[in-house]
Order: sequence, then structure tokens, then C-alpha cells
Amino acid sequence: MITLRTLPMTFRVLFSCFLATIGIGYLTALSYLFLVDVEPHRAQGQGMVEGISAKYHGSTSGTRLEAALRGTMADRVGTEDRDRVFAWARNGAKQADFGPVEEILAKNCVGCHSARSGMPIPSLASYEDVQALAQPDTGTSLLALARVSHVHLFGISIIFLTTGVIFSLSETPVWFRVTMLTVPYAAILADIGSWWATKYYNPLFAWIVIIGGAFMGAALACQILVSLWEMWIAPRWLPFAAKPRPAE
Repeated sequence: MITLRTLPMTFRVLFSCFLATIGIGYLTALSYLFLVDVEPHRAQGQGMVEGISAKYHGSTSGTRLEAALRGTMADRVGTEDRDRVFAWARNGAKQADFGPVEEILAKNCVGCHSARSGMPIPSLASYEDVQALAQPDTGTSLLALARVSHVHLFGISIIFLTTGVIFSLSETPVWFRVTMLTVPYAAILADIGSWWATKYYNPLFAWIVIIGGAFMGAALACQILVSLWEMWIAPRWLPFAAKPRPAE
């Protein structure tokens, strides 16, 4: 019976390189989520659950423009100019009063936020562009939610298929292997499903987003660490436990 400890050296090296790269990639993804989702909301005085709720469900306390200038773009515009933009948005975002706001945005934002920049971010180059962002914040759009959901479902399921195949060759108990192979798929379904539930049903589903993500990360860490242990450390520590695993 083939197990991780009895694999040829070439397979162990290949699998180890893959698992290490996936692990580093996951930590990088967590860093990105912190910088993009957690830190901007924390700067606004929001907790993690409140920030996730605002991201998907939206916020009744301001517009998308205001949310951006309080969060990810807070350091791009001075406090006085930012307050002027907020006042314009709250007073109906009228075109007649757009002149001073246009100057502020042209000086601080349009260099990146324009169609010619080529970046996938909203344009602030015209009144129409800005007026569209000065509407109540309704959270992630249906199109964006569908796009991100299908990318995550396809991508993450393939990652766990690959790490799961490697982990399934471990000599841990069958019940443990089955659990660790099942948990990440249940977690990703709960996580992504809660995006939709947070947006369209109840913001409290943001708790499930966090819990699902935690279980998914824990399962991935388990698959990686157990696999690396059995390929490289267990043969040295447990020299008398190298008996082939019984057929299942």
C-alpha cells in the first residue's frame, strides 16, 4: 500500500514543494484580505463582522464614495477636502455644486481613477462617474458577487482536490482523513453561501463568513503539516511504525 512515508524521493520532493507553495500562497491571501477588507474598516472604527456586513450588505450611514474616502482612500485626501466631498454627496450630489469637488478629485484621485489608467477601479473623471458613487452604499453588486463566487468555488475546490489527494496517502486514521477531506468543502460552501445571505437576507451571516474561513484555513494547515510530517519527519522519529497501512 502506497503511503506518504513510502513514496519515492522524487514524489516527496514534488509534493513538498507544492504544499509549501500553497501554504505561502494562503498566508499571502490572508495578508491581502487584512489590508483590503479588515484594516480599512478598522480605520473607520468597525469590527471584523461589521466590516464584512458593510462589504456585502452595504451601509445605511453613507455612500460608496464616502466609504472609500473613510477606508482604503483615507490617506489620499486631506481631512478638509474630504469633508467637502462628504457634504456635497449628502446634499444631493448636484452637478451645479460639483466644481470644487471636481478640483479635489482631479488633484488627488483621477491620476488612477480614470478610464485611461487601465486599472479595474471606478473612474472619477466626470460628474456622471462620481455621481454614480455618491449613491447609498448597497454593498457588493450582484455581478461582482457572482463573479467572485464562481472563481473561488472553482479555484479553491481544485486546490483542496490536489492537497487532499496528497493528504489521503497519510497513515492517520480513516475517520480523521475523511473529516479533513470533507471539512474544507463544507467550509467554502458555508463561506461563499454566507456572502449571499449577508447581502440579501441578514448581515449577521457575516459571522458564518468568518467561521467558514477559519475552518477552511485550519483544514488546509492540517493537510499540509500532516503530509509534510509523514514524508520527512515521521520516518526518522517512528522507525518502527513503517508498516504498510491495511487495505481499506
